[in-house]
Amino acid sequence: MTTILQSSLPYDPLTETALPGIGAADADDWLRRDDAFDAQMRRRAEVLRDHRKDVLAMDAQAFEPAQELLEMALALHYPDAGDHALRPDGVRVKIDRAKPLETLCHLVQEDLCILQKQGDEHVLTGAILCFPASWCLSEKFMRPLIGIHDRVDPYDANIARRVQRLFDGIQPGRPLWRFNALWYHDAELYQPRSVNDPREIMDRGSARFLRSERQVLLRLPRTCAVVFSIHTYVLDARTLPKMENPAK
Repeated sequence: MTTILQSSLPYDPLTETALPGIGAADADDWLRRDDAFDAQMRRRAEVLRDHRKDVLAMDAQAFEPAQELLEMALALHYPDAGDHALRPDGVRVKIDRAKPLETLCHLVQEDLCILQKQGDEHVLTGAILCFPASWCLSEKFMRPLIGIHDRVDPYDANIARRVQRLFDGIQPGRPLWRFNALWYHDAELYQPRSVNDPREIMDRGSARFLRSERQVLLRLPRTCAVVFSIHTYVLDARTLPKMENPAK
């Protein structure tokens, strides 16, 4: 087990919200760095090296959106990058536009999923997912939203319709965000799990760690694909600090 913990959270993950629990996010703040940046980036590189086929997937149609996403991330966090970008931890990352999701894996803490409209639904056409919270990319890749959330309680047909309308309504430059709160025995960030082998659901009293994902949805302005970014926080449940504000 690799233990990488943040010292605090920028929101209170224990605030109860009804699904889908969406609010407005800052267009210049959808990607974040925190005090676990150095350790999480090292872990991302290890996971990509050791589990590449399990954490990286991209259909041909997602290539152009992935390139656009890379350019947006560079403009936001690495505006002076040329052929290489210098990370805050001193690591130089080659900017390989022929491998946009792999390059993004080495640049940002967030996992990134690309969803594109096919017929009436958005389909997961590309992703770099180094820190899955008990799901497998292979089981969700090239599936629509309702299939992605198969066996997610209480993701029923009514919520599925609401989420699809939400995806349809996302506007460029106006990202949305939500969060979750998950209780784990294990602090390991790489936790893939099949839908056929669901994890034990536990509460605060029985768990050692709180795992929370800050999830952002944004529309790429040129290709119009939707990006779902996941910033993972893990804290020791026994020493949870007072949460920071504002909740965004």
